[in-house]
Amino acid sequence: MNVVLDTNVIVSALLTAHGDCARIGDMLGGGAFDLCADDRILSEYDSVLRRTELCIAPADAEIMMELIRQVVLPIAALPLPVELPDPDDMPFLEVAAAAGAVLVTGNRRHFPRKACGAVRVLSPGELLELLSRLA
Repeated sequence: MNVVLDTNVIVSALLTAHGDCARIGDMLGGGAFDLCADDRILSEYDSVLRRTELCIAPADAEIMMELIRQVVLPIAALPLPVELPDPDDMPFLEVAAAAGAVLVTGNRRHFPRKACGAVRVLSPGELLELLSRLA
């Protein structure tokens, strides 16, 4: 299954030792899903993980980015003729649409149903439920 992870899921995976996002982070290298991204998303992951105010250890950020780079399925996305509340979220929706992926976010209100079209937007918990049903 193709999955696009919003940056907040990656950050939460590193900041919380337990919980849904941490479980998703643990699954990244295990083949439970295919992580889809483009250069815009990878750049955002990298820059956000290095923000000092998040207090993520630089070594942990680098380990996460290395894992992501190893497993990512690169996607060439096309612009979509829709608007989101935060324009910075467009790469995630565009990649999900291009990859036929589910988009996983902790901020569903940033991805209104009307703007997302056929892209299914899930919470981290919903992704875990879906993966357990498919296993």
